[in-house]
Amino acid sequence: MENIANSTILDARDVCCGFEKAQGELKVLDGVNLTLKEGEIVGLLGRSGSGKSTLLRIIAGLIPATDGEVNYCGRPVDGPVEGVAMVFQTFALFPWLTVLENVEAGLEALGVPAQARRERALKAIDLIGLDGFESAYPRELSGGMRQRVGFARALVVNPTLMLMDEPFSALDVLTAETLRTDLLDLWNEGGLPIKSILIVTHNIEEAVFMCDRILLLSSNPGRVISEVTVPFAHPRNRLDPAFRQFVDDIYAKMTRRPQADAQRKVGLELKSWLPQVSTNLIAGLIETVAAAPYNGRADMPEIAQQLHMEVDDLFPVAELLQHLGFAEMSEGDITLTYYGRQYSDFGTQERKQLFADCLLRGVPLASHIKQVLNERPKQRAPRDRFKQELEDYLSDEAAEETLDSVINWGRYGEIFSYDDQAEMFGLEDEA
Repeated sequence: MENIANSTILDARDVCCGFEKAQGELKVLDGVNLTLKEGEIVGLLGRSGSGKSTLLRIIAGLIPATDGEVNYCGRPVDGPVEGVAMVFQTFALFPWLTVLENVEAGLEALGVPAQARRERALKAIDLIGLDGFESAYPRELSGGMRQRVGFARALVVNPTLMLMDEPFSALDVLTAETLRTDLLDLWNEGGLPIKSILIVTHNIEEAVFMCDRILLLSSNPGRVISEVTVPFAHPRNRLDPAFRQFVDDIYAKMTRRPQADAQRKVGLELKSWLPQVSTNLIAGLIETVAAAPYNGRADMPEIAQQLHMEVDDLFPVAELLQHLGFAEMSEGDITLTYYGRQYSDFGTQERKQLFADCLLRGVPLASHIKQVLNERPKQRAPRDRFKQELEDYLSDEAAEETLDSVINWGRYGEIFSYDDQAEMFGLEDEA
């Protein structure tokens, strides 16, 4: 973008966000610092639980920080901010309104007169490539076109800063690429009214393709662990070896353990959040890494590309394999352990037994549930008994997700049974 000024659009200092639980505060963000200059596209990149979307909502003034400060154009953010627009992952359109009416909605809320409202909305629709669809309803549009309406609705208020929360993740690969490229073309040609863009993404390649700088966030709680400047001019070539190496370097940064953790064995705790990872994905990743050409050790960007998986899909599976003792992650590579190679070679029943043994060793919640069932006369226990225990440390949603994950893994390993209707655990041989 030409004629870039040095003015600061956004300045966030020591931003924290959390909420109280029975065992103390559950932190979502911890001491996050972020500066955004005019003419920049900055990416927030991290795994699930890194608080990326929470940070975006704090910056937009939609939710308050519990500590720290956020300044927009030199003014403290306290509630929704004029001059900041947001594009969400889901299309969030009013289904009963036409394209034109959807784009006008924000202006109407601001009290813009009808004639000016219509002129500005038509201009935004034309800019984003939807000319001719003004009278169409959302149900008549493809996913990509609906997201274009979302962009037009954000642009129509002539924002200084545009916040984007994974705006391409709900689209198919080709549609996302087209929309991403069109947006960048408008940005680089100076065709957009905005002065800066802050984008949340879990797609490393997308971040390198779009952004001038990328902030990498850790998870649970979210902290900035690294900031990288992207050295490539626009337009960028994804097939350029330097581009591919840069993507690989970011994978390495995201899989590198902090020095303090590297000196000790870091495992899961009873209160640890557990992501939804299917046993089919576990088996599929092990088999892929075990097979040629990887033969037990694979570059994660290559695996992600081969399996069409993004950071939020690949890392939880790879990290679970690490906790189970099936694999190790280091410098952007995943390497199968002895147990991982065994799992790949085994048949169905042998796999189940090995998985059960590793699950009981590596996931404390699974062994805790089994121990409680062993100690009870009827070897049964209600879901709420464990859910309430988890809710002392986790959000209600995270507690539910964690229990669902362990239920699926425990069933697969035939460690315990679970009656979904009665919401009751039981030992497998008692089912």
